[in-house]
Amino acid sequence: MPGLSEAALARFVSRAKRAVKLRGEVSLLITSDNELRRLNQRFRRNNKPTDVLSFPADDLCGNGLLGDVAISAQTAIYNAQRLGHPAAQEVEILALHGILHLAGYDHERDQGQMAAREAQLRSALGLPMGLIERNIRSGRGSRQSRQPVRPREKRGTTPVSR
Repeated sequence: MPGLSEAALARFVSRAKRAVKLRGEVSLLITSDNELRRLNQRFRRNNKPTDVLSFPADDLCGNGLLGDVAISAQTAIYNAQRLGHPAAQEVEILALHGILHLAGYDHERDQGQMAAREAQLRSALGLPMGLIERNIRSGRGSRQSRQPVRPREKRGTTPVSR
C-alpha cells in the first residue's frame, strides 16, 4: 500500500484499539476488490466488492483474538484520490471502522452510536471524515444498509460491513 508501512499500520491499529478500549489481537488483511467481493459473497451473500469487512472472533476462541478486518486496497486508493487525502489515511479510516465493528458497534442497527463514536475517534486520531458520515452526506445512509448473514465457516463469526 503506497505510503503505509506494515509497522506504521500496526502502530495505528494499536492506537485505535486503545482509543476504543479493546485488548486483544486484530488480524488485518489489505487485499484486492476481487478478494473483498469473494469474502462479501461467501459470508454475506452480497456479490459485490466493498471497502471493509469485519469478522468478530467467536466468543469461544478465548485466545485473545478480537477478530479480522479485511480492507480493499483498490477501493481505499480510489476513495482517497476522490476525497483528496492520502491512501494510507484512507486505510486507517477503514481500519478504525472495522475495529469499531469488532468492539460490537453496528451502525445498521444502532441509533447513531457508532457514527458518534467514529466521529469522536477520528478527531482524536487526526483522521478526516469517515465512512458513516460520507454515506449520510451523500444520501446513501439507509440505502447502503445491509443485514449481515451468519457465515457457515470462519470460526463462527458474523462479518459486518460498512
